[in-house]
Amino acid sequence: MKSYLIFGSSILAALVGVTLYSALYTVNEVEQVVITQFGKPVGEPIREAGIQLKMPFVQQVNFIDKRVLEWEGTPSDMPTKDKLYISVSLYARWQVTDPLQYFLRLGDERSAQSRLDDIFGSETRNAVATHELIEIIRTTKGRQPLRDSSLTEAEKEQNIGSLVPISMGRLVVEQDIFNEAAKKVRVFGIELMDIRFKRINYNESVRPKIYERMISERRQIAERFLSEGKGEAARIQGNRERDLDKIQSEAYRAVTEIRGKADAKAAAIYASAYNKNDQAVAFYAFTRSLQALELALSQNTTLVLSTDSELFQYLQHTQASEPNPKN
Repeated sequence: MKSYLIFGSSILAALVGVTLYSALYTVNEVEQVVITQFGKPVGEPIREAGIQLKMPFVQQVNFIDKRVLEWEGTPSDMPTKDKLYISVSLYARWQVTDPLQYFLRLGDERSAQSRLDDIFGSETRNAVATHELIEIIRTTKGRQPLRDSSLTEAEKEQNIGSLVPISMGRLVVEQDIFNEAAKKVRVFGIELMDIRFKRINYNESVRPKIYERMISERRQIAERFLSEGKGEAARIQGNRERDLDKIQSEAYRAVTEIRGKADAKAAAIYASAYNKNDQAVAFYAFTRSLQALELALSQNTTLVLSTDSELFQYLQHTQASEPNPKN
């Protein structure tokens, strides 16, 4: 009989232990709990940390994270208002503020992430489609870029090196997405904390056009530099030829002046030498006549002279003075 009592008390103690184990549960600081009975929520959500009590074997504990959670979307291609396709990825932070509503509508975090994918993706597409690409990329209005000081006025008028003006900017677009998405996730017991563009890339079909535009602008600036270089080279070449002509002209003038002065000085010396007496004058005339004859006469030359010519007289005297070969 005593053994039966011991066995019965053991079974009773085991049942009590199992009942207590099923009735007690612990809630830590980062969790909140929704109690369900036969799959339906009962009572208010439990938000305080500590040991809690529930109806054993009938009620079930559903833990829900109450920390700030992260959501990161996969990059997706979407068109802007100016018909340019870009690849956009978002980053968001969210928190469960109404666990009962969250449990009823979503159930768990996996379902919540899937629903957030749909909502954030849809709102991002709407926002990107209603704004031009420059509004999504740029952040601040009125920013003045550093422009090359060598740009000409004509190139400045073509907006080379300048920024396209914007009316809102990326921060405003992000705020629009946040406002619209926050309304839609609130019905699921979720509070949207923040949302930001994580990455924006040009679509593969758009990149060549962007690169071509950048290359065209750089090539236009390079063409201007080449044109200015050729113009400067032509100016230097022109100045060199002008200076060379000037130097040659001045040198020729100096040579002519020196030669003229030398000839004048030589003529003066000759004149002073041959004008000393009549014999010197006659000798000068004679030598000049001989020089003229030497230049004029050569072998087989026929010379026609008048009898009163001085050259004829010199030749006649020369023939008269030659010795007679018969003597």
